[in-house]
Amino acid sequence: MSDSSVATARAAVADTHAGLTIVLLALLLSIQPVTTDLYLPALPALTRDLSASVAAGQLTLSALLLAFGCSQLVWGPLSDRFGRRPVLLAGLAIYTVASLGSAFAPSMALLIAWRTAQGAAMGAVVMCARAIVRDLYSPLAGARAMSKALTGLGVVACVCAPLGGLLTVWLGWRAALLALTGYAVLTLALVALRMPETLAPPNPHALQPGVLLRTWGTVLRHPTFWAFSLLTTAAYGGLFTFLASSSFVFIEVLGLSRTQYGWVLLSTALAYFVGTFVCRMLLARHGLRRTVALAGALSLSGGTLMALAAWAGWHQPWALLAPFYLFMLGHGIHQPCGQSGAVGPFPQAAGVASALNGFMMMLAAFAIGGWVGAHLDGSIWPLVNGVWLWSVLLAATAWTLVQKFGEPRERP
Repeated sequence: MSDSSVATARAAVADTHAGLTIVLLALLLSIQPVTTDLYLPALPALTRDLSASVAAGQLTLSALLLAFGCSQLVWGPLSDRFGRRPVLLAGLAIYTVASLGSAFAPSMALLIAWRTAQGAAMGAVVMCARAIVRDLYSPLAGARAMSKALTGLGVVACVCAPLGGLLTVWLGWRAALLALTGYAVLTLALVALRMPETLAPPNPHALQPGVLLRTWGTVLRHPTFWAFSLLTTAAYGGLFTFLASSSFVFIEVLGLSRTQYGWVLLSTALAYFVGTFVCRMLLARHGLRRTVALAGALSLSGGTLMALAAWAGWHQPWALLAPFYLFMLGHGIHQPCGQSGAVGPFPQAAGVASALNGFMMMLAAFAIGGWVGAHLDGSIWPLVNGVWLWSVLLAATAWTLVQKFGEPRERP
């Protein structure tokens, strides 16, 4: 495809089909909560059914996320070299096969292997979605577009949690994993039929070792990248601590049913959904740095109030959820601002910047998964202490690094 034809495709996507672009971006970004939230209500059941330990069950999540993060380091340069569309199609095809393998895995070892493959494929999808935002929009406009796409993600997440619980109760945990295949097939068809190439032009030298090392160096030396990447990592760290521990805490410790736990996840997704709307309002009124600072206050308030409730002896579901909603409101602001801000200075290397940003988040998630699996002790404390710690780190990043380096400037 020539530069002019790709530019025409970009204009068509950004202008004529702006609504469709947001829908497609929402579907691509939503593959992450679909892959995690829909299966979380099934996690205790599949762990028991496969006669595995709690730590092995946690590995189905943490291994997926480690593969998700590491694979982006490969997919990012590939997308800068060949374009977003072929990488998206390859990733969705591999994801579909891995989803089928996960649903019919006869042992925990094979389930972990298929989930790892699924995570690697998911890396292509989410990384390309973030890079496409940079292909089509300036940094500030990208934050607004990302918030709209993540609003769609919030809707999907709201459906996934209760659906996973219902499927597990009615049809068993394999049905919850099989549902991922249907989502992948639908998204693959839409991308194949309606998503043109957005990168103009692809970099024919992107995969050369010298060029790749220089590109990584350019991204990693940029303070704006670090400010926003640490912001998104801290925000996702708090969320993933909740996701990795909440099924055991709410079901095994606090006595909720799987269906009730699905509604717990639904309520947190609703708070995130509202946060994405608040994000757009704050961006219009206060700009990027002030918006992130205000969200830092929400995050810290949520984590601290959760810890205070636990220390006061209020070990009930509502006492943990009410303050966590504040954290999720902040999460709905931090993620669109942080993800667009991290790639903002790099219009010619958005794939690499998106990949490195995603790798940092998933490396933290893998470490959290291992820590949670080793520290689940039949109490609420691993969840509470983890969320509080990340809320402190998140607020500190929002109030210091982002304020100093948070206005992304494009490199020529």
